[in-house]
Amino acid sequence: MNIYVGNLSYGVDESQLKGIFEQYGEVSSVKIINDKFTGRSKGFGFVEMDDDDAARQAIEEMNGHSVDNRNMVVNEARPRTENRERRRY
Repeated sequence: MNIYVGNLSYGVDESQLKGIFEQYGEVSSVKIINDKFTGRSKGFGFVEMDDDDAARQAIEEMNGHSVDNRNMVVNEARPRTENRERRRY
């Protein structure tokens, strides 16, 4: 299961995020999304776990959990939509 993790502190790195979720089961991958220009975290990422039951438990228990004084938003990741049209102002 692919898990969305939002409202992350900008100081949280992938190994720290992996450690948080490993207490629920094996984590197959972790990706924190970074700004392509600055390289700075955008404050969200994805954790992938093969065991769906462990992933559901992690979602239930970690949603709202505070890490570095920020309450994480944790839920099952929705499939990415193809939005080719970009707004230009």
